[in-house]
Amino acid sequence: METLLVQIECCLNSRPLTPLSDDSADLEPLTPGHFLIGSALKAVPDTNFEAIPYNRLTRWQQTQRAVQEIWNRWHREYLATLQPRTKWCNPPVTIEKNRLVVIMDENFPPARWPTGRVHELHPGPDGIVRVVTLQTSRGFITRPVAKLCLLPVASSGTEDSE
Repeated sequence: METLLVQIECCLNSRPLTPLSDDSADLEPLTPGHFLIGSALKAVPDTNFEAIPYNRLTRWQQTQRAVQEIWNRWHREYLATLQPRTKWCNPPVTIEKNRLVVIMDENFPPARWPTGRVHELHPGPDGIVRVVTLQTSRGFITRPVAKLCLLPVASSGTEDSE
């Protein structure tokens, strides 16, 4: 049980909060792990046990499967909070160049958050950006805006009086 809780804690404390710097070459976000140990938390990827019935798994494999199930649900729900949904009557969220984003990818193991910086915008005929080119640690990729989550950035010019 302690192993399960520590691995879940690692998953929760690995989530990206905000960009670590404004440098366009920096692809690492600030995480709760930075406050705990000074750097991002990493987890060793393990075999995916979700398709195997529980009764065929050893205790260690059952623990890893529980972590994987919790990770899948939590990371989907957390990414949904980062994606603002607007109605057709409101303008969509604008995405700018050099903005750090989290890439939605269900195939990444627990505690891994693929990130990238917006390198190029590809607006449609109506002027709305629906596809962008991202700079990642592995090169450039093209993704739809619906599969990206913008990290919140503290605005330095305005302050809320509320």
